[in-house]
Amino acid sequence: MVSIVGPEWLFYERKDLPLIDVRSPSEFLQGHLPRAVNIPLFTDEERAVVGTRYHDAGKDAALLVGLEFAGAKLPDYVKKLNKLIKGKNREIILYCWRGGMRSASLAWLFSTAGYHARVIEGGYKACRSYIRQHSGKGSPMLVLGGMTGSGKTEILHELGRLREQIIDLEEIAHNRGSVFGHLGQLPQPTNEQFENNLFDAWVKLDPSKPVWIEDESRSIGAVSLPGPFFEQMKRSQLILLRVPFNVRVVRLCKDYAGFEKNSLLDALGKIAQAIGGQGIADAQRHILAGNFAPAIMLVLAYYDKTYQKAMLKYNERHVKELNTDTGDPVYNASLLKQILPDIIVNAGLRVI
Repeated sequence: MVSIVGPEWLFYERKDLPLIDVRSPSEFLQGHLPRAVNIPLFTDEERAVVGTRYHDAGKDAALLVGLEFAGAKLPDYVKKLNKLIKGKNREIILYCWRGGMRSASLAWLFSTAGYHARVIEGGYKACRSYIRQHSGKGSPMLVLGGMTGSGKTEILHELGRLREQIIDLEEIAHNRGSVFGHLGQLPQPTNEQFENNLFDAWVKLDPSKPVWIEDESRSIGAVSLPGPFFEQMKRSQLILLRVPFNVRVVRLCKDYAGFEKNSLLDALGKIAQAIGGQGIADAQRHILAGNFAPAIMLVLAYYDKTYQKAMLKYNERHVKELNTDTGDPVYNASLLKQILPDIIVNAGLRVI
């Protein structure tokens, strides 16, 4: 049995049905729907040949070439799926780029093998369009802001432990949001995959409750937030945490002093022009000598100015300032939790 479903059904009604991406391996690596498994109809090389034949001789000629490639591998496709689905409900969802011949062909094969195959209408392209249009819509945002070193990420996770909804953008991006943000992190996903993973986290939220996120620039390392998500974030209630400069220096020493000096110097070089000749020379000298606190003070002065400039650019949102004299994320999360009812009322959020 074969049926057609749309992206909205996929994202909100799919439950735990297995998701099969039948595109080529390189297409899958560029970006795929979270938790999808790749069972490619064609290899990258085969796909290129089929595409060339389609361009040169038309659809019918390309179809014949595709059948030649796929025909001998029909048993292998079914074996791969059987191995994947073993002991599970024999319902699956398939997609290719546009919901066309590749997904239709394997849907027919798998339905013949006893599966109920659902094909995504419009394919991966339609899903990507849906993701970009709806990212950030639904749940009201509470944005946690503060200068670099305020401990926002740790506070965010403490709020999660206090049963607040959170999304850690930096965790999804594999980057902590500065020129040093890649240190100690996994390689960043493609921008396409980042958007997919972010939306996957977003659709799991309860839209009747606010979600806490960390204030970010549009770019987090090499990836960028989707336009609708970023615009919603910059319109949402900002809770600005004020943490003393010296407390932030201590935190950043703890976070970064353990990395290799050459890695720190390489990252520092990316903002050398912005800091200035003497400032960057002093910071480099301190790092090489193992005196991280004065180096961090110099860098922190630059990032504080950058953040203040960003605050002026997005100055139309509601801002609630919260002063604290500690970097303890447990204590600071408890402060936020205490003032949360007032924040919700003042921001005019509709929550249950």
